[in-house]
Amino acid sequence: MSQSVRSAAISTLISALCLGAFGCGQEEVPYKPRGANSGARAALPPAANLPKRPIKNGDVWTVWGASYSLRSRVHRKDVANKRLSIAGYIVKSNMADAPACAVHKAGKADAEDCKAPVPAFWIGDTKDAPEADCIKVMGWASNFAQIFDAIDEFDKGKDNAEYNDANWGVKVPNPLPAVGAKVTVTGQYGVSFSKASSGAEADPFMGVMDFQEMTIQEPAAELATLPGKKRKEKK
Repeated sequence: MSQSVRSAAISTLISALCLGAFGCGQEEVPYKPRGANSGARAALPPAANLPKRPIKNGDVWTVWGASYSLRSRVHRKDVANKRLSIAGYIVKSNMADAPACAVHKAGKADAEDCKAPVPAFWIGDTKDAPEADCIKVMGWASNFAQIFDAIDEFDKGKDNAEYNDANWGVKVPNPLPAVGAKVTVTGQYGVSFSKASSGAEADPFMGVMDFQEMTIQEPAAELATLPGKKRKEKK
């Protein structure tokens, strides 16, 4: 091999080495591992300071307390299918929305095409609580005809007048559940109500109360009634 050819080969080899991983004339930079907590940290807002909501007042449950316990795996056993007293405001009733075909004296059957719901009212922890945060109370009257006759009995002017529902045997509350009243309702609490012939109703989130009795802490501004049914105020 001639001297010129050998020199060219050596130059080519040196160039190839310079273009390699280590570079020509440069020192290798050692790897420095970085911890998981190195670098800038994200600025997070402080945890919200949420107010604690009462579960019970003595032996009486709040609406939130009863429903929270029903949803809890730990506390469900304390309330599910148990006789409880729950205090709250009546924020809604379906009495005012009773269809005309269902508003009549007991003993008269509704028309075949009459679709009437089971009488119910809803209680919440505040007067303006949304229905989604309320517990539905059923079982205090089997239909609107029973309420019709109960009103007639209550308005006779007798103190502590009573009326027993002919179908369920429950004592219809006097005064009737009226929106705005603050009450304590006692009954069987659980996720469903199955007395109605129309079928069971269920609410696994807020629960349903099967009514047994009710006491009034603050009366409503007006007596509850059915559409077209006038009430007689007590003197």
